[in-house]
Amino acid sequence: MHFLDRRDAGRVLAAELLALTDERPVVVALPRGGVPVAAEVARLLGAPLDILAVRKLGAPGNPELGGGAIAEDGTAVLDERSASAVGMTQEMLDETVVREAAELERRVERYRAGRARLPVEGRTVIVVDDGLATGMSDLAAVRALRKQAARRIVVAVPVGSGESVRMLAEEADDVVCVLTPGVLFGVGLWYEDFSPVSDEQVLALLHEARTREEDERAGEDDGPQPERTT
Repeated sequence: MHFLDRRDAGRVLAAELLALTDERPVVVALPRGGVPVAAEVARLLGAPLDILAVRKLGAPGNPELGGGAIAEDGTAVLDERSASAVGMTQEMLDETVVREAAELERRVERYRAGRARLPVEGRTVIVVDDGLATGMSDLAAVRALRKQAARRIVVAVPVGSGESVRMLAEEADDVVCVLTPGVLFGVGLWYEDFSPVSDEQVLALLHEARTREEDERAGEDDGPQPERTT
């Protein structure tokens, strides 16, 4: 099984999450790749959509090899085994955290445009990404949401490695993963179209979700109109 693209993956994933609709969850996307997936999940579940900016902490000399991750609130996680294997020292980690924190701040400012993040205290939160390789980004997100007192945290992805799913299951309340291949190789191999997601696409999807939420609220506020009598 392959997904056509991230939005197709989001529709497939949403079908696995319909039982959560009654909990009135908040859907939280990990930019950038998780946003198109999450936008479909939020739309089909009728849930609000927000982002939680997370960055990989790249290994020295190979920034694509994640040695850990940091969330927008400063929550950082380190994959000690990977970091040790690539020779990442504490000094290197500290330098990487400072650098990536600056990029996270830029993304948060651009994506939220001054809006406050959606409150999650006491609520069910569905954390959506486009896939799990090491799972470090999602782990940082789970820990950041715990600090915000989310009642229940569900990590939801179209595809992921069995090792990462098991690791996240130890910290999240539930993990929903449509595909768990015996050998992952790479998340992008399970998509027909895994093109990079731009900031502009993220902004357009967030705007689309906000517009839908505002329209739904307006409809609820109007309510049924009483019949006129003569």
